Amino acid sequence: MSRMNILKVSLLSILMTITIYAADQPKPATSFTKEKNEQVLKELPFNNMQDFEDAKRGFIDTIPNLVIKNKAGTEAWDMTKFDFVNNKEIPSTVNPSLWRIAQLNNINGLFKVTDKVYQIRGFDISNMTIIEGNTGLIIIDPLLAEEIAKTALDFYYENRPKKPVKAIIYTHSHGDHYGGVRGVADEKDVKSGKVKIYAPEFFLQEAASENVYAGTAMSRRAIYQYGALLPKGVDGQVDAGLGKTGSLGNTGLIAPTDLISKTGEKKIIDGIEIEFIMAPGTEAPAEMLLYFPQFKMLNTAEDATHTLHNLYTLRGAQVRNAVVWWKTLDLLLADYGDKTEIVIAQHHWPKWGKENISNYLVKQRDIYKYIHDQTLRLANEGYTMNEIAEVMSYPKGLDDEWSIRGYYGSLSHNSKAVYQRYLGWYDSNPANLNPLPPMESSKRYVEFMGGSKAVIKKAKEYYNRGEYRWVAEVMNKVVFAEPDNQEAKNLAADALEQLGYQAEDPTWRNEYLMGAYELRNGTPKVPDTFGTNTPDTVKAMTMDMYLDYLGIRLNGDKANGKNLSLNWELPDIKEKYTVNLENSVLTYRKVNSFTKNAEITLTMDKTVLDAIQTKETTLDKEISSGKVKISGDVNKLKEYLGLFDSFTPDFNIVTP
Repeated sequence: MSRMNILKVSLLSILMTITIYAADQPKPATSFTKEKNEQVLKELPFNNMQDFEDAKRGFIDTIPNLVIKNKAGTEAWDMTKFDFVNNKEIPSTVNPSLWRIAQLNNINGLFKVTDKVYQIRGFDISNMTIIEGNTGLIIIDPLLAEEIAKTALDFYYENRPKKPVKAIIYTHSHGDHYGGVRGVADEKDVKSGKVKIYAPEFFLQEAASENVYAGTAMSRRAIYQYGALLPKGVDGQVDAGLGKTGSLGNTGLIAPTDLISKTGEKKIIDGIEIEFIMAPGTEAPAEMLLYFPQFKMLNTAEDATHTLHNLYTLRGAQVRNAVVWWKTLDLLLADYGDKTEIVIAQHHWPKWGKENISNYLVKQRDIYKYIHDQTLRLANEGYTMNEIAEVMSYPKGLDDEWSIRGYYGSLSHNSKAVYQRYLGWYDSNPANLNPLPPMESSKRYVEFMGGSKAVIKKAKEYYNRGEYRWVAEVMNKVVFAEPDNQEAKNLAADALEQLGYQAEDPTWRNEYLMGAYELRNGTPKVPDTFGTNTPDTVKAMTMDMYLDYLGIRLNGDKANGKNLSLNWELPDIKEKYTVNLENSVLTYRKVNSFTKNAEITLTMDKTVLDAIQTKETTLDKEISSGKVKISGDVNKLKEYLGLFDSFTPDFNIVTP
């Protein structure tokens, strides 16, 4: 599954349906946490307020008490829950650097960037950029959810002339950059050619696949990364780094009409010239940046924002290529630096002025190359992944730059990403080649340490000394050895909570606080409908992708010794497949004609398959209606359908 992912936020569109239990009250910051957070104020240049000036520049208007409802009538976006962040006094339970970015991300509304260029910021985790063409509008990245995008466009129209949408540009294949498309365009207008949609090559495949193959696991893990179940507050969720959080609405997808495949490719869209810069394999597997000669403006999409970005996402994804990333930024400096006076991105606020922009892009470029090069230098000196992460720090010249602070990525987990990309998970120490699984290992550790009571007693001494990392590690052993030991869970939660209060990176904070929440309150229950396979995503899947996912769902143990051969025809897309189950493996081939010896022949339109997958109908209903035709043993087919697992994202994380 993805290489980076929609999951960044699209899964949040259904988190509202999760049952949330009354949580044990969080605890205050300890003296050690207060001291560590106070030290941050001394180390970073908090007197530099340029970002606040830039974030407010061009402000036109906003919606007071910004609350947007979704189609279900519940809150899709509520900025009022973050009003507490506007307090100038920094709470002891929040890292001051995190408090700073949270305050910047609270600035919301419609902003004028330059003549004909506007941005809606703070209505979602991402920005909607609006370019005024000769006769209509070009919308870049229509946010995450339909309801949010519609509200944003309507708000723009309240302040600017009501021109029709002529074109939409998806900068890359993550849901917060296309999911709201149905709020700004009708699919009929796209199909008729009235509205064009531009996207990078392979956009559709990446947008669909990243929500499917490992989507359930990512959905569960993303609850931790984004802290969606945490209350908003000084001891809960404060921010998401790239923005406040993800909106909770209908995430859609309309297929692009025009794909961009080459750097330097130019289009004139409604009188606006755009030069495209391909950036696949940077922040997303399918991504492109934009240059507007008319405005001397560069849109860096998500390759340069006001944060150190992820080379690896905590929810899980394929590692990104730091080399491709820094070289892409260097290309921007080389080819566009002298002719760029404005830089915008699809998160955060713009920068103006050649000198400011050059300094900004240089430091963005250099941080990725620094992490890459220093990680490999240390690896070649024999340091392991965790040892490298422990000593990785900002060099002089990059240590006081706000735009590369770890508000989404971090020096720690980005260096681990580089190590993983080149050397993988194994550190070459044979003791780590085949370790015992966590539960078995934990039981033995606890036994060696004198039993759980002795471990807890000792861990409390370390907690009282502020050694929270160690307490969290050792209490994890006790929890996995004795899953019902609530005293151990509570002490582990206390340690994680203090680590969360100290974290500069909001995703780290969310991870720690979600772990504490679940240790104290248990794993949240999720409905059967929870998942990232939205109707638009399912429709975008090719049959190859669907069959790949079917193979992932096959339970190898249940399928042991079973064999099946199937011919599968999909008349509406004019495709035929032979599918075989053998050796607990599902294989398939696209064919022009069927083999004669298949046990079953299945005929259905792809649209019917899509409807079954989105639970709009069932296989039995469609067999009865005649839309699904089966030649061969129907009962055997149904029996074999029982060999496939259904995934639910409610598995345990901090407990076995």
